[in-house]
Amino acid sequence: MKKTAVILALLVMGITQAQVQEQKAVVPQISVAGEGKIKVVPDQAVVTVGFQNTGKDAKEVKTLNDEVVDKVIKFLKKSGIPATDYKTNNVSLGKSYDYEKKKYNFQANQTLTIALKDLSKYDEIMMGLNDAGINNIQGVEFKSSKMEEHEREARKKAMLNAKQKAADYVSVLGQKVGKALLITDASNVYFPQPMYKGNMMAMATEADAVRETLAVGEIEINTTVNVTFALE
Repeated sequence: MKKTAVILALLVMGITQAQVQEQKAVVPQISVAGEGKIKVVPDQAVVTVGFQNTGKDAKEVKTLNDEVVDKVIKFLKKSGIPATDYKTNNVSLGKSYDYEKKKYNFQANQTLTIALKDLSKYDEIMMGLNDAGINNIQGVEFKSSKMEEHEREARKKAMLNAKQKAADYVSVLGQKVGKALLITDASNVYFPQPMYKGNMMAMATEADAVRETLAVGEIEINTTVNVTFALE
């Protein structure tokens, strides 16, 4: 009986000490989300353009496409665009059936991506591409040459915002914000889409007129940081 009592006492003491240690391990804390937002005017663009040719013969339409590619590459080289700043994205050659005319047609398609690091050349490049045989613009993605620098600034603003938000919450409790216990980061970059005044052919006919063909807008770098702070 004495041995049993001693064992029970030791068990109770062990459980009590474990509970005390567990209570000490629990650190008062607060979790908040901070936001850092930077808006910058882009100075670069990635332009995706395409062209297609349709005909009765597969070899014929492929040859037409190859001729356009040759003209486009020669134009880009002449315009001073480095070979590393443009590439072929997609090439396709397919056959379709025209039920009204009851015959097959072949269609060749190709898309190119061009990194334009000087936006002042936008009109000149687009006009030259139009003359070379490009017949559609599939997209324009704006960028900044100092993107990494702006992203770092947005992260810092997000952390400052989180710290200030935590301080606002606990100020009424008479507590202070301590060290950060956990940080998770998620960034989102918005690339504005261009707005055109007319299509490529219309722009070509207005080549001698003073015009604005592209609304660049702004890039919004929005960083959200979830931070857990210890409370003092």
